[in-house]
Amino acid sequence: MPRSPLPSIHQRLARAVMLTALAWGLAVSVVVWFSVRHEVNELLDDSLRASAEVLRGLLERDAGALLARGDHALRDTPGGARFAWQLVDTGPRVLLRSAQAPDTPWLPAPRAGFSNAVPRWRVYGVALEGDRTLYVAQSRAERREALAEVSVSSIAAALLVGLLAVVWLRVRVRHELAPLDALSEALGRYEPLEPGADLAAATRAELLPMHDAVLALGRRLSQRVASERAFTAHAAHALRTPLAGIDAQLAVALREAPPALEARLQRVRAAAGRLARVVTALLALFRSGVRLQRQPVDVAAMLARLPVDGLTVDAAPGRVDADPDLLAAALLNLLDNASRHGARRVQVALAGQCLTLADDGPGADDARRAAMQQVLDRQDYDSREGGLGLGLMLADLVARAHGGRLLLPAGGRGFTVALDLGPAPAAQNAAP
Repeated sequence: MPRSPLPSIHQRLARAVMLTALAWGLAVSVVVWFSVRHEVNELLDDSLRASAEVLRGLLERDAGALLARGDHALRDTPGGARFAWQLVDTGPRVLLRSAQAPDTPWLPAPRAGFSNAVPRWRVYGVALEGDRTLYVAQSRAERREALAEVSVSSIAAALLVGLLAVVWLRVRVRHELAPLDALSEALGRYEPLEPGADLAAATRAELLPMHDAVLALGRRLSQRVASERAFTAHAAHALRTPLAGIDAQLAVALREAPPALEARLQRVRAAAGRLARVVTALLALFRSGVRLQRQPVDVAAMLARLPVDGLTVDAAPGRVDADPDLLAAALLNLLDNASRHGARRVQVALAGQCLTLADDGPGADDARRAAMQQVLDRQDYDSREGGLGLGLMLADLVARAHGGRLLLPAGGRGFTVALDLGPAPAAQNAAP
């Protein structure tokens, strides 16, 4: 079953920053709109009031001459196209007006100050001498247009600032998460079992507990593995001498035993021999230091020296770069497996650093091969799912110690094992 993707800290922070900036931008836009609306209305009202004072002074000085001309609609007047004005009496009648103003009074009764009672106009009234009133007005459409221009400019500026803030915050988030990525890469390269292995120092205070916890875990793991290796090595050493004595005693017993007991004693000696080979493999795998002693190994010559009774091994000539002791232990266990499962002949092919052993035994079906391969891939050697034996487990450990792994190809007659020893040191050095 595929594992569901885990949430990403970077994506979650970036999404939170974006949503926060968007909400902030919208909130600022609303506040800016209300503030700008209030300020623009006040500025326009101040302009109306100032225009009324200017017109008041002009009309008090020249009203008589203008009225004598008989032209009630004056085109060239202060305020131009931005404002309209009327001079009315108590009638009320329009005595003078600008070209944009209607020829009927805006208000039914003279009134000073601001008024919103006139449709489509904002009116400001000023009382003059002689019971006359001056009205100065501005169309609401013009006021809305001015308000829209200022509001759009202000909101656009606020949104631009918000966008720049989002970009800057995303860059800062990526920069602050970079030490976490660096620590992840350092953890990928950290080998606590290597002598003198150390982890790069944490560059942020929040990462220091994780850094110290990984180092402590590495130390505990190293101590545990060292203890297990020491115990295994001591146990193997302690078993090797008694097993050699058992083999010698069985050899003497075979010479002196009656024919009826020879087959049984021979089976006991073969079992003791297999146990001795397992002990040899454990000694090679868990020896002190566990550092690979790589060197060119003649595979055919090594196979010729391995003692596997009742099995014919045909090996292609060639060399691999490997630790000879570990490789011998792995091959010995694989050949012993083949012999115990009914094989009589094993073909060994060599391709680069990969050794393929194909025997003529009964083999295993594809389902069982796949189950065993899954166990090897997971290194779940304790699992009973694939039915792994000690030989396959030791061979896989040897392959992984060299940087490769053990493969169980499907198809063909008998049972096939591919011992991949990973790239040779020259290839590893050339790869970077």
